[in-house]
Amino acid sequence: MDYPGNLFVVAAPSGAGKSSLVNALLELDSHLVLSVSHTTRAPRGQEQAGREYHFTDDATFRAMIEGDAFLEWAQVHGHLYGTSKAEIQARILGGQDVVLEIDWQGALQIKQLFPNAVLVFILPPSWDELQQRLTRRGEDRAEVIAQRLENARTEVAQARHFDFVIINALFEMALFDLKAIVHSQRLKYAAQRRSKPAVFAALNLC
Repeated sequence: MDYPGNLFVVAAPSGAGKSSLVNALLELDSHLVLSVSHTTRAPRGQEQAGREYHFTDDATFRAMIEGDAFLEWAQVHGHLYGTSKAEIQARILGGQDVVLEIDWQGALQIKQLFPNAVLVFILPPSWDELQQRLTRRGEDRAEVIAQRLENARTEVAQARHFDFVIINALFEMALFDLKAIVHSQRLKYAAQRRSKPAVFAALNLC
């Protein structure tokens, strides 16, 4: 299905800086909106329901699966995460540029449903740095950090399936790279044709 809005999907192992980069991008780009996923995990820190995630219980989430309410869903670190089908379709069909912040499994599912989606994977500069970042944020016990690092081995191996890869060694440079991806996608022929059909029609371009 073709649609006027662009869909950007950002994935990364826990601790690579995905959320910080996406939040900074949203502050700089008023034409980009965040799709808020559903999850069964509890809020962390200053997270608020409806802003970072739609927090729900396991039974409600599974009922939504049965009702075909998700474009994609997956179990990550023992919790369920899913992307609302109705929310995404309404926004991109309305011409909005949407960014999804999800795990690699969901990203690949989205690409099958929306071939025009742009997949971006955020990598840490090293395993040591990833471990330090997970430890510094002080949100998880040692055994949880160890599990996240183990899961990261599998997650990082999926980067080859993505359209773009950003190495988040220096935050400012990684943010610049992410902005460049979004801007360049908007200038592609197919994206311009989808977002500005009247101009293309007037110029007899197909």
